[in-house]
Amino acid sequence: MKNNTVKTGMKIGAVVGGIVWVVFGIAAGFYFGSFGALIILSKLMGGTVEPTLFARAAIVMGIGVGIAATAAVSIVVGGLAGTVLGYIVSPRKALEEAKAESKA
Repeated sequence: MKNNTVKTGMKIGAVVGGIVWVVFGIAAGFYFGSFGALIILSKLMGGTVEPTLFARAAIVMGIGVGIAATAAVSIVVGGLAGTVLGYIVSPRKALEEAKAESKA
């Protein structure tokens, strides 16, 4: 990536992905992480999960993993979208610069 437009697009996309994660992703990560941990615990324990210290600690760990996973996905997808937009914008900018140089 020698083109600064692509690099800038990637950085802007990652920031936008982070903002989207703050607005929408934290709640989703909390929900899916705790739900996933409960499902895994119910399969491991063979039925209803009792509110023991182990179960609560596992659910907190699941919430942390869920929030981290949604953050990673949001930032990476935002960065990829920004990179694609940078590639789309980059040839136009290069053509405009070449036309400006040829006129001068």
